[in-house]
Amino acid sequence: MNYWLVKSEPGAYAWDKFVTDGGTAWTGVRNFAARLNLRAMKRGDLVCFYHSVTGKDIIGLAKVTKEAYPDATAKEGDWSCVDLAPVKPLAKPVPLDAIKVDKVLAGIPLVRQSRLSVSALTKEQFARVLALGGTKL
Repeated sequence: MNYWLVKSEPGAYAWDKFVTDGGTAWTGVRNFAARLNLRAMKRGDLVCFYHSVTGKDIIGLAKVTKEAYPDATAKEGDWSCVDLAPVKPLAKPVPLDAIKVDKVLAGIPLVRQSRLSVSALTKEQFARVLALGGTKL
């Protein structure tokens, strides 16, 4: 199993909307590194859902329900998307400020490459997010 982090601005697509929808195609990614990450996702992989811009918190957990396929929202180019479904909210959000000072999380792409919308996490980093979020699977 692999672990991931996806970012969404709450004004564009919030966690609550994701939960209400019961899942979504994760479309609109137009960054080559993020595209590679989307293409590496496997069905059943777990995903941290991060609210960017407003809030700046990891707020919930999702899972990959369909592996990479062509992104129909792309007008040109070879872009991919995956399908995600909500698993559960974190018991308490994990704010960016806490991530930046945590020994295990300070080096994750969210901190180092803040514009990367889809990034990988190690098993240890994912477990640390769960611990900081007071959440068990």
